[in-house]
Amino acid sequence: MTTEEFNKQLLALNGSIFSVAFRFTINKQNAKDLVQETILRAFANCHKFTEGTNFKGWLYTIMQNCYINEYRKQRSRGKVVFWMEENMKGVLEQPVKNLGSTVIMMKELRSILNTLSEATRIPFEMHFDGFGYQEIAEQLDVPLGTVKSRIFLARKKLKAVIQRHYGEHVQYA
Repeated sequence: MTTEEFNKQLLALNGSIFSVAFRFTINKQNAKDLVQETILRAFANCHKFTEGTNFKGWLYTIMQNCYINEYRKQRSRGKVVFWMEENMKGVLEQPVKNLGSTVIMMKELRSILNTLSEATRIPFEMHFDGFGYQEIAEQLDVPLGTVKSRIFLARKKLKAVIQRHYGEHVQYA
C-alpha cells in the first residue's frame, strides 16, 4: 500500500476513530490524544499492514493497545499522587473551623429569644426570616406602626439581655 492510499483510508476513518476513542476515554481531550497516538503508531508501523486485510480493524487494534498501555501507565504511575493532590487541596486551602462555640451561642440566643412575649417575638422572627414590615402587618393583621415598634422593642430587649449575658465584647452590626 502506498503512503497516499494509506492516508486516504486513514482520513476516511477519522470520524469513526474519534468516536471509538471517546467511548474509551469519555473525555474529549483524552480522546484526541488517543487518536493522535493511534495515528502516529499506525504511520510508524504502516509497513506491517497486510494489504487486503481489514484496515479499520487494524487501526482499532492499535487504538485499543494504545489505550490499554496508557491506562496501565496511569494506574501504576500516578495513582497515589493524583489521590493526594485531589484530597489534600481542600485541606491545605481551608483550615477547619471549630463551630462548637457558635452552636452553643445560637442555642443560648434561641432560648433568650423565647423569653420575649409572643407579641414581640413573632414579628421579630418574621423580620429576621426576610419578611418586610408590610407583609408582617398583613399576616398578623396589625397596623404597620405596631409591627415596627414591636420589632424595635424586641431588638432593644435582646440587646440588653445579650449584653448582660455576654458582656461588652459583643459587637453589633
